[in-house]
Amino acid sequence: MFEPAVNGLNDASPASPTSSIISVEHVFKSVSDSTGTLTILRDIHFALAPRETAAIVGASGSGKSTLLSIIAGLDTPTQGTVHLAGQDLFAMSEDDRAALRAQKVGFVFQSFQLMGNLNALENVMLPLELSGTKNARAQATEMLRRVGLGERLGHYPKVLSGGEQQRVALARAFVVQPAVLLADEPTGSLDFATGEKVMALMFELNQELGTTLVLVTHDQGIAKRCERRITIEAGQVVQS
Repeated sequence: MFEPAVNGLNDASPASPTSSIISVEHVFKSVSDSTGTLTILRDIHFALAPRETAAIVGASGSGKSTLLSIIAGLDTPTQGTVHLAGQDLFAMSEDDRAALRAQKVGFVFQSFQLMGNLNALENVMLPLELSGTKNARAQATEMLRRVGLGERLGHYPKVLSGGEQQRVALARAFVVQPAVLLADEPTGSLDFATGEKVMALMFELNQELGTTLVLVTHDQGIAKRCERRITIEAGQVVQS
């Protein structure tokens, strides 16, 4: 079993732009309503190299999930930009950003986000079919076997345990061999033992497939297993 590096870094300084898969460049995010303007993110700036593992940590409301959404191009910054695989996300149209995500990014969520009307195999086949992959069934079957669900191909989410559903979500995310995997509290709905197994599998697949892994988590134990820790406090990156 692959054991991820533990180096205790809390360093958000940028890597070389030419070597980065993700470059977050002076990102600000503010929202306004009748009561005034709320600044969620303030001058976030860092870069991640291919294959790197990074945890975004901080208290609830610190801006972690907003930052992850901006990295994915699902939310737009008030100021600044993000380069993903060399592409300036916010110089692109929404359709072009969606196409880039389909090619380069996988997602894992706390709530699993599986299609309830599709069985495990069909859920994992879905992104392959959307991309026009011809042997989607064979690839999805192999990935489900890889995550220990080879005997559960025909089962629907409602009859799978939380841990099994999260493993289906992992298989769906990794089956397209994304350059980047973004995970938002991936063990938040799981008990400790199941969460440990899911995280071990996630890091193993990260190492095996060379995917850059970015986790949002409140769990410092998970964060310490990553090569980088980016701590957000009141919308800013802080050092400790």
